[in-house]
Amino acid sequence: MKVRSWLSTCSSSLCTSTHNDAVFTFLPSKKHEPSPKHLPSDTSSSSDIPSTSTDTSGSSLQSNLSIQTLPSVPSLQKLETLPVSVSHICLTTLKPHPASVNCLAIAGNLLYAASGSLIIVLDLTNYTQVNSFSANDNGSVKSIVSSDGKVFTAHQDRKIRVWEMTAHKRHELLATLPTVKDRLRRFVLPKNYVRVRRHRKRLWIEHNDAVSGLGLTADGLICSVSWDKCLKLWGPSDLCCLESVKAHEDSINAVAVSVDGLIYTGSADRRIRVWGRPFGEKKHALIATLEKHKSAVNALALSSDGSVLFSGACDRSILVWEKEDSANHMVVTGALRGHSKAILSMIYDSGMLFSGSADRTVRVWQHRGEGRYCCLIVLDGHVKPVKSLVAVARGVQSGVVSVCSGSLDGEIKVWEVCISNLNGL
Repeated sequence: MKVRSWLSTCSSSLCTSTHNDAVFTFLPSKKHEPSPKHLPSDTSSSSDIPSTSTDTSGSSLQSNLSIQTLPSVPSLQKLETLPVSVSHICLTTLKPHPASVNCLAIAGNLLYAASGSLIIVLDLTNYTQVNSFSANDNGSVKSIVSSDGKVFTAHQDRKIRVWEMTAHKRHELLATLPTVKDRLRRFVLPKNYVRVRRHRKRLWIEHNDAVSGLGLTADGLICSVSWDKCLKLWGPSDLCCLESVKAHEDSINAVAVSVDGLIYTGSADRRIRVWGRPFGEKKHALIATLEKHKSAVNALALSSDGSVLFSGACDRSILVWEKEDSANHMVVTGALRGHSKAILSMIYDSGMLFSGSADRTVRVWQHRGEGRYCCLIVLDGHVKPVKSLVAVARGVQSGVVSVCSGSLDGEIKVWEVCISNLNGL
């Protein structure tokens, strides 16, 4: 049976989205007190930590569930007290639309939130809605990225749409990929067609199923992945399709791009594949295949320098991959355990990994050196799975990170996490 996404693999239900006029609801924020000064790691939790809703036995059960699916991968979190003080606050809760939040993206001070085919634009300085726009009723938005004043959206209807912001913060449709120009230059030659079904062919520049993810390379290329198992790359200026690769044996759910140009794709075939452009070559080629997960890979995140890859799957584990000194690809070093259900979203920011799960929580992880990690805090408040995470730039402030989490409950929560070292180091 074809597994297209975490929805079918994990037997979770998705709210039906509607396309009525956006209703913007501002809910008061809920403050939390700082957690104890000596914070235990993920494998145990203290009853007096207000931000954590699980007790010790519950946390142990969650870790055991993950170990059952990946018994050969050691846990990287250690049971120890840490000389840090961790506090968090939910700055606000936004409900811009009654339906679920499919994905989030940030461009400057603007937050883009997709609900069905509707994209709502919020100003993060005052949490007000400044614009909303939509493609069509069949184009549920799966991913959003922005570059050079343009906003790229990936849709269920197999299209990628390019939007341009006007001076009045309105968004106008600039192009739909593949563009008409790109189609016209290729449709005559039979070699430009590929078989997608037994009696059906399409141009190789077209996706044949929902476009599930978008990424941006350091040299400006736009990469798209799809449930049609393909990875495509698009030019930034003419928006023409430059490459198309059948990257996996099943639907692709996630893509991440490293600063060194490598492209990572995660699939329902349980594999992660690494793509790069060999020296002197114009096309991307397969560099490595990373296999360790026992279920569909839903989310990928990279450290700032690209030396560490995090992968989240329906097996409830986050695997940590690190580059070997003698090779360009990654090897698994261990797993981060604690979530009780599928990992759906991840981001890495300011030395911390944020993971969102179908268990309705966001966990904050930090590397503590010598291959050790700890779960600093659990952000609890959503009533449905956390589908998307984005980091908010708040200026240079050491130890403080702001993150937005979007859930299938239709809410967007803006969190601020503060970490201070008690030793003053």
